[in-house]
Amino acid sequence: MLYSASTSMAQNEKIIPPKKPAIKPVAKPGKKKGGKGPEGMLSGGFTGNLLSAVLILLILMSLYRFVTEQTKEPTVIPLSQVAADVRGGVVKSIEIAGNDLALTYVDETKKTSMKDPDASLPETLADYGATPEELAKVTIEIKTESGFKYWFSVLAPIILPLVFLVILFLFLARQVKGAGMQAFTFGQSKARLTDPTDASTRVTFADVAGAKEAKEELLEIVDFLKNPKKFLDIGARIPKGILLMGAPGTGKTLLARAVAGEAGVPFMSISGSEFVEMFVGVGASRVRDLFQIAKRAAPAIIFIDEIDAVGRVRGAGIGGGNDEREQTLNQILVEMDGFDPAEKVIVMAATNRPDVLDPALLRPGRFDRRVTIDLPDRKDRVEILKVHARKKPFGADVNLDVIAERTPGFSGAELHSLMNEGAILAAREDRKEITQYDLIRSIEKVMLGPERKSHLLSKREKRVTAYHEAGHALVSSVLEHADPVHKISIISRGRAAGYTLKLPFDDKKMQSKKQFKDDISATLGGYVAEEMVFGDLTTGPSNDLAVLTGLARDMVARYGMSDVIGPVAFSAERNYAGETTYSQDIAGKIDAEVTRIIEEARVKAVEVLTTHRKALDAIAENLVEVETLEREAFEKLLIANGITPKAKEEELDA
Repeated sequence: MLYSASTSMAQNEKIIPPKKPAIKPVAKPGKKKGGKGPEGMLSGGFTGNLLSAVLILLILMSLYRFVTEQTKEPTVIPLSQVAADVRGGVVKSIEIAGNDLALTYVDETKKTSMKDPDASLPETLADYGATPEELAKVTIEIKTESGFKYWFSVLAPIILPLVFLVILFLFLARQVKGAGMQAFTFGQSKARLTDPTDASTRVTFADVAGAKEAKEELLEIVDFLKNPKKFLDIGARIPKGILLMGAPGTGKTLLARAVAGEAGVPFMSISGSEFVEMFVGVGASRVRDLFQIAKRAAPAIIFIDEIDAVGRVRGAGIGGGNDEREQTLNQILVEMDGFDPAEKVIVMAATNRPDVLDPALLRPGRFDRRVTIDLPDRKDRVEILKVHARKKPFGADVNLDVIAERTPGFSGAELHSLMNEGAILAAREDRKEITQYDLIRSIEKVMLGPERKSHLLSKREKRVTAYHEAGHALVSSVLEHADPVHKISIISRGRAAGYTLKLPFDDKKMQSKKQFKDDISATLGGYVAEEMVFGDLTTGPSNDLAVLTGLARDMVARYGMSDVIGPVAFSAERNYAGETTYSQDIAGKIDAEVTRIIEEARVKAVEVLTTHRKALDAIAENLVEVETLEREAFEKLLIANGITPKAKEEELDA
């Protein structure tokens, strides 16, 4: 990014930029989210159901056994014992159910026995010596069983297990059938469909600020989808594929959705990684299914996000000839080449790594139109801020031009995050309007992270940090080609104990050799100030040293800005053996040149801080007292010490 923020007291940690917010399309109608895949159904789901069924069977068998055991009489006696008990007068009643006898004794004890099926019970007991008087003392009751209960008691032990097994078989068969049906749909496309008639999800060019050239290129696609006959009658063939290239967060996906919204056609979006599975051929099958759906819904737009996941150069030796990723790419190439010229299906793709794409994918006839989306300039940033300012209540002091001026190098996603953070800050303080101060604070929060008010520095650490940041700011203000200082702070924010906000007045598309050298000197300002004032060094400049070393190495090895090495660019990539693509002799020369550039920058920083030592002390002492210096207060200190601050051209004219 074109802004720079010097950090101090950092423990060898770099500032992590905010991630690109994802744009979530509408789910495809009629398709459930989540769910188990066929492999899960056949392994985990099927096995789990089988184990559950076996467990239920065991429980039912245990219950049946328990019930049957509970219904049995505790004691079975012979018929002779029954006659003896009747003669002894200890039997209270006898219940006859068929040939079964249920005896209840005087002491409420219950016993069972069997009678002779060919004779009545009184006759049988009389044969065993029981007199009629003794039988008269016993209550004899004959119980007649119903036919249903009799047959149920006879057939239940046989029928119930059979019924359970039939139910279990049908249940498992249905599970296997469901898994088989999912296996048939495993190769179907997982693209998400955005309905063009849904106003809540529809995006148009009015929702996309900036990117004027990109929108002009894409307007032709919109015109073709609305009125293809105009192009076909004159013999023109609309591009089959449009590749959107740009840094993360520049709005590639948003532009693709805007094309579909302007044309009013279905928008099918899918990520490149969703084609690739562990099973060979699944990705190619999903590609075929996706293009068939799009042809049936034509005119339509297919959008493949992060296409470099499947579109990398083939033949790299990774995965062999049957690599699933390469088969998926081959199917994409075939489908795009097999389009009928009259078909109204447009393929759009987005990537931030166009250099790794396969040449066959970029040739004319496939992705033959490439649209580059740059980071927004100052005017575009104002328009983007206005888009994200909709439905947000602002105070009278809000000036979006100032916010755009302070955010060079911000992408559209970062600007959206900035406006959202401003609203969060206002809501956190229970205010109904967003002020300019909220937006200024949100810039620093997006760039560096939140304030760490609990991270308190000791008096010495605070003074060291103040001189460190004052060194950055003073060197940057004195050197002609360094960026002007907008703010200095020794309040901990994110992973930095302090920071110096240096931003150019105008957006820069190119960086010169002189600018690089002055930036390295300004980055060394904190290191030199610590060494000069305290005669010692802390871990504070660690991140500064990593940044300036990378700049110096890029000057030598990438941009040809070394008189010793000359106009040669050396790749930073290594081969499979982990070796550089250039010789050890060249590597030694590059290291020597990097050291020389950094040493020259250090000498320049020492010279500036030695010459303006009074200004350094004044800035540092003021920082210790107030902790934060805005541009106006900082420039007053410079003027008071005889240093002319940098100004815009319009300010100089005034």
